[in-house]
Amino acid sequence: MSLLLSIIEIGGYTDFNPVYRQQGYQTISVNSVRKAISSMKKQAPAVIVAEFNFQSDFRDRTSSLETLLATLQGQYPDCKVIVLYEKEFASAFARLKDSYPIDYALSFPVSADDMSAALVAINDKRMA
Repeated sequence: MSLLLSIIEIGGYTDFNPVYRQQGYQTISVNSVRKAISSMKKQAPAVIVAEFNFQSDFRDRTSSLETLLATLQGQYPDCKVIVLYEKEFASAFARLKDSYPIDYALSFPVSADDMSAALVAINDKRMA
C-alpha cells in the first residue's frame, strides 16, 4: 500500500481520508510543513496533499509550501503533489507553480469526487 502524506494546516474542508483509503493509500496526517518534512525522513510518501496558504508577510517566499516543494525536488523527485488553494490567491499560486512541479491543483471548495479524480490522475501519471 502506498503512503499518502496529508498536510492540514488550516483545514475547514471535507475529511478526505475515506477517499485516500478507497484509492489504496495508507495515510499520515500532519498539521505543519515542518512535521511533514520530519515524517518524510521516516517514510517517503508516494503522494502529498497540501494546502497553499498564501502568506504575504514572508520576505522571500509566498508560503511554507515552498520549503516542502524544494525538499521534494532535491530528495523525493518521484513524489506526486496535489495542492489545494483558495481562488482569491490564484495569481500567487500560479507563481509557485511556475517554480515547482505540482501534479494536480484543486481550488476550494473541493469535493470528495474532485479529490478522487485527482488521485486517479496522479495514479495514471505514476503508471505511465
